[in-house]
Amino acid sequence: MRSPLTFRPARLRRSSGTPRSPIRRIARWFGAGRALALALLVVLVAVRIWDPAPVESLRLRVFDFFQAVQPRPLAAERPVVIVDIDEASLREYGQWPWPRTLVARLVEGIAAAGADVIGFDVVFAEPDRLSPATVATSLPGLDEPTRDVLRKLPDNDRLLAAAIAGSRVVLGQTAVGAGEAAGDIDLARQTGIAVLGPDPGRFLPRFPGILPNVPVLNEAAAGRGLFTITPERDGIVRRVPMVVSAGGRILPTLTLEMLRVLTGAGALVLRADEDGMVSVRLGDVELPTDRNGQIWVHFARPDPAKFVPAADILAGRVDPARLAGKIVLVGTSAIGLLDNKTTPTARSMPGVEVHAQVLESALQGEMLSEPSYALPLELVATVAIAFAIVLFAPLLGALPLLLLGAAVAGCLGAASWYRYAHQGILLDATFPLAASFAVYATIVFTNYVREELGRNRIRSAFGRYISPALVEQLAQSPEALKLGGEERRMTILFSDVRGFTTIAETFKADPQGLTALMNGFLTPLTDAILDHRGTIDKYMGDAIMAFWNAPLTDPRQEHNACAAALEMLRRLARVNVDRAREDEAAGRPHVPIAVGIGLNTGTCVVGNMGSTLRFDYSVLGDTVNLASRLEGQSKTYGVAVVLGSATAEIVRRDYAVIEIDRLRVKGKREPEAVHALLGDAAIRASDAFDRLSGAHEALLARYRAADFASAAALVAACRSAAAPFDLGGLYDLYDQRIAAFLRQPPPAGWDGVHVADSK
Repeated sequence: MRSPLTFRPARLRRSSGTPRSPIRRIARWFGAGRALALALLVVLVAVRIWDPAPVESLRLRVFDFFQAVQPRPLAAERPVVIVDIDEASLREYGQWPWPRTLVARLVEGIAAAGADVIGFDVVFAEPDRLSPATVATSLPGLDEPTRDVLRKLPDNDRLLAAAIAGSRVVLGQTAVGAGEAAGDIDLARQTGIAVLGPDPGRFLPRFPGILPNVPVLNEAAAGRGLFTITPERDGIVRRVPMVVSAGGRILPTLTLEMLRVLTGAGALVLRADEDGMVSVRLGDVELPTDRNGQIWVHFARPDPAKFVPAADILAGRVDPARLAGKIVLVGTSAIGLLDNKTTPTARSMPGVEVHAQVLESALQGEMLSEPSYALPLELVATVAIAFAIVLFAPLLGALPLLLLGAAVAGCLGAASWYRYAHQGILLDATFPLAASFAVYATIVFTNYVREELGRNRIRSAFGRYISPALVEQLAQSPEALKLGGEERRMTILFSDVRGFTTIAETFKADPQGLTALMNGFLTPLTDAILDHRGTIDKYMGDAIMAFWNAPLTDPRQEHNACAAALEMLRRLARVNVDRAREDEAAGRPHVPIAVGIGLNTGTCVVGNMGSTLRFDYSVLGDTVNLASRLEGQSKTYGVAVVLGSATAEIVRRDYAVIEIDRLRVKGKREPEAVHALLGDAAIRASDAFDRLSGAHEALLARYRAADFASAAALVAACRSAAAPFDLGGLYDLYDQRIAAFLRQPPPAGWDGVHVADSK
């Protein structure tokens, strides 16, 4: 039977003379891993262009980290002051909304202190319910003269309008969503907007309408702007719009309108291209925006020093120098008014402070921007790094690749940080790094799969011929399998069934039964070999050839081989018991199966043997030939297991071993001391074996000294001692030899070596 342990390298799996095409050579070099990695790269590039929420969120979190580590520095002279309707002010002057007369006093106090521009982060959407005329109509129980007096008093909204008209005040407006009540946009009072380039309206944040201030206030204000702030998808405010689309009109936001009023600019100029908004210009100042008309706010840490309680201004407790020449925002930090936001530098920041941060970063020239080339640059970096990994990763070792990857990651991170810290430009390094890591992981994964498939092929090839422990060890360390021939000290086993022809004749009419019989005894014998770390070389009909110490090293090869031989005999005994019952049931004569086993240890050549088209993993050498001859001599000596001298020398201290002859086998010149394996360590330590060993050594000594008369007497003693070991055939052989020598003594100089005349 041909050995199934056949390894055919790729270069031998095609017929000679059929050259591989260049395309196939390139495809084989490129490999499935690289192809899969490039396919993944295409998908990743498409994902970055699409920019779904998880990808955007990762990028934004990195930008948040930058601002948390190095926020915008605070100006020495704070250009923006927040007049805060805080909790203390509400306790002192009552709940919000305050009477418009009180708000008018607040405006007049701020203006009198010399503020440049006043902006309201609140909206006065309804007439003051505390105006005298409103009170005269709504308050029950008043007499008519009192009502007339109240009707003649100045209207609260007009008093506030007068205060607003006396200073540069920008009123806030809020956007409304679908289903909410919206007011009319006063087009006559609306700031003029010019557009350079395509209409950017489709890119801007869109709202159904706005909630404006009451007309009398609207007319008195120097400007009007929306203070609506919409957080990102994760609830963090990072970008604030400069212009929005509301009710079909492009409207400025509060901070932009305050800057316009501060600079004295007329119309706002929006610059756009086919990708969206680019910038907003007011006078000589140009503010870069993203494609949606938003600016990245360069946040500073929260600054309590910029807050002035509104109550302190109303009560005259504030030094006018704090407000002189400043931009003043009127808003609230009171928790009950629900105007707190989460930003990269604060978990809770009043919305009015967000507007102040926008104004400060614009006035300081500390704006952040994500340039239009950011996405193409990210994609170029992603593709370049991924291509480098695809081309070079399989060629570099793990450590160089790790160091190179760390260097590339460090350079990208440093470049991203430098552009933020020194230029205010936001460039994302996370996507190129994440994408290149995904490409690398794909190559690693495909290599792992290929290695695992290789291990599975090894398991499949060797699983039926090597013990499971050896198969697993070989799968984990395939380099231990050296293809080609190598010299090793190995132990070889041959086994053959005695009288198999006679057994086969009983199955003359049942060939399937003969097949079942062969499988029935070959399987347990094979299992015994595999269980003791042996490797099956081949089956030759009813014979088995096996070896130890290849393909993996076995430092106890001789012991394992002897243990396997003894286990084969034990399992065969159980097979014979089962067969006896089957033969009796089938009405067949029962012929017990007996095997002869030869074991020998020595230097061999092991590896792939055969032709250029097919070869087997096998073993060659004189040691193999001698093992085969020893198996053949087991029948001659009437013992089940015959050992060569090298094997016996190693195991004799642990196994019951006796020397049975000095033999010159056919085809060899040098004699070999051959031994019989009688049992394991327990038998080796028994009194019965001690008696046999002593008697047998005496027999061999007399026999080799040509003292055949004494030897004849010792054979009887040996037969008695060997009763537990079934050595009758061995001593029959010595009886015959001694009788022959007594009739015709050997020639002078006889060395006691027996010459085998058969294999």
